[in-house]
Amino acid sequence: MKRILALDGGGIRGVFTLQILARVEALLRQEQKKPDLVLADTFDLIAGTSTGAIIASLLSWGLPVREIEKLYVDHSPTMFARGRWTQQWKSKYKPEAIANFFKERFFDDETGRPALLGTKKLKTLLLILMRNGSTGGAWPVSNNAKAMFNDPALADCNLKIPLWQLLRASTAAPTFFPPEEIRIGDQTFQFMDGGVTPYNNPALIAVLTATLPQYQIGWPATREQLHVLSIGTGLARAKLPQKKVSELNLLDHIRYLAPALIGSVSAEQDLMCRVMGDCVHGARVDAELGALEAPALLSRDEQKFTYARYDQPLDATHPKIKRLPAGSFQLDNLALIPLLQELGEEYADAHVRREHLFPRADGFRSCPCSVTSP
Repeated sequence: MKRILALDGGGIRGVFTLQILARVEALLRQEQKKPDLVLADTFDLIAGTSTGAIIASLLSWGLPVREIEKLYVDHSPTMFARGRWTQQWKSKYKPEAIANFFKERFFDDETGRPALLGTKKLKTLLLILMRNGSTGGAWPVSNNAKAMFNDPALADCNLKIPLWQLLRASTAAPTFFPPEEIRIGDQTFQFMDGGVTPYNNPALIAVLTATLPQYQIGWPATREQLHVLSIGTGLARAKLPQKKVSELNLLDHIRYLAPALIGSVSAEQDLMCRVMGDCVHGARVDAELGALEAPALLSRDEQKFTYARYDQPLDATHPKIKRLPAGSFQLDNLALIPLLQELGEEYADAHVRREHLFPRADGFRSCPCSVTSP
């Protein structure tokens, strides 16, 4: 069975994701009786968007989860270093700080230079999502040697792009960081955060990358041969402020629009995975659809993969978040790290199970899908 790990974007809320990954890693170590196992030993393709791209790349590099968590805790103040006040009308944070963090982590000792996407130090297939702001298109970029734009003979071969630049691009959230300018062949493009593509939740595009013939990986798409584990950063539904319609202003709409669109599209990606695959775990989509744990449009023989989704609402509906000051649950609020660790550990202990990682092809489940989420 081929295994895909897909990690959502969400800024510092990636710390929540890491608690779930730590539980997954622990279960896999126990299952395989390998105390030093890392997730790159089990997953064949790891996909990530924005903060998920950082985690995905570090996992593919071969790092254990707790080491990645330590990097987040220790280096977040550096990654989110504010620029001079004269520059903050362009972006809130200095791009050089986070870029240097990536350069230090992804360095090729053999060449003595920053590692390229095509480096052999990556232990899995890696998929990074970003938006090409110059062309207006989403860019799913992988290290698959057979991909159309990864031919080393091409002047604009993607495998020649430094890995740190791709991560800077995928994390270039508008207003937080400026776009990343990358020269590819004889052209220069400006890249933006993958969260402003349809793939802030990259699970579906990861499946398509692995199975569609055009992407040149060609894995079989059956329940017996493909399993997808998708992990969110804590669902935070965008809501308009509690005002009368006549009192809503332009700033209210601006603050609402981007999170609402990103959240809605991410939810649709999750929904499509449940329709195409066999959902072995996931909170209900809504009150009408439930969790879609039973076959919907496709019979069991027609389903393309088995699928588990881990995520939890982390907005004003959560009792521990209700106590926070209004507006404090932001993507760049580093003071939230201890709370995110606590919430992630609680969620992982309650939801992550061995049978979600090793689903049986006959559809048997000893643990039903959760229906606790609104």
